Amino acid sequence: MTDQPRGGQAPRVLVVGLGNPGPKYAGTRHNAGFRAIDALAARHGIQLKGPRFWQRSLAEAGKGRIAGADAVLVKPQTFYNGSGRAVQHFMARERIRPENIIVIYDDLDLPEGRLRLRPEGSHGGNNGLKSIIEAIGRTDFGRLRLGIGRPRHQGVPSWDPDVVMRYVLSAPEGESKARLDAAIDRACDAIEAVIRDGWERAMDVYNRDPGSGSAKQGKRGGDGSAEGEAGQRRQGEGPDGVPAS
Repeated sequence: MTDQPRGGQAPRVLVVGLGNPGPKYAGTRHNAGFRAIDALAARHGIQLKGPRFWQRSLAEAGKGRIAGADAVLVKPQTFYNGSGRAVQHFMARERIRPENIIVIYDDLDLPEGRLRLRPEGSHGGNNGLKSIIEAIGRTDFGRLRLGIGRPRHQGVPSWDPDVVMRYVLSAPEGESKARLDAAIDRACDAIEAVIRDGWERAMDVYNRDPGSGSAKQGKRGGDGSAEGEAGQRRQGEGPDGVPAS
């Protein structure tokens, strides 16, 4: 990520998953970011604690080690479109620089199961990112988009707000669920790679179609680094996130 501080230690990182709190939204496509944080926490033995523990943090959060770095995992409890308050709180509390923040969120305009890493960018129409940008006054924080695909109506992609809303607030089933489950597991690998190897190397591996031959070449070398031939990242893809929710 950023240059290592004195002593050669990896920088402290803040990993934020976007979603909506409460059982009503658990397992929905729009909560893919929350699910990724839960998966990271389980993988690395990090206990997530509620807002009362963190004193007005407005989030569930936990601390631990990921890929050799001190990490803070955060699930804002302010609902998707108000995520910025929790990010601002932990950024100040833990003295974490914007470039050491990674936000994980669902993306309608990315094919189901695909990932897209970026070290910075605009909100692209995603209200959760817009809230974060407004709260911290910066756009130079990382993001990992989890593709959920766009709903289809009469065989064609739909932009109808009602259709989209029902889709993102529903839980995937069958093959869709399997693809999203696999993407969340791969998202954990991608976060680890960013922390360990930096953005460029991680993007070369995880921004590929997971079913392509090039993507399958991506692996961990003997030093734990992400490997794979460098490739061209796709141009002209959809906006950075999900429309207003």
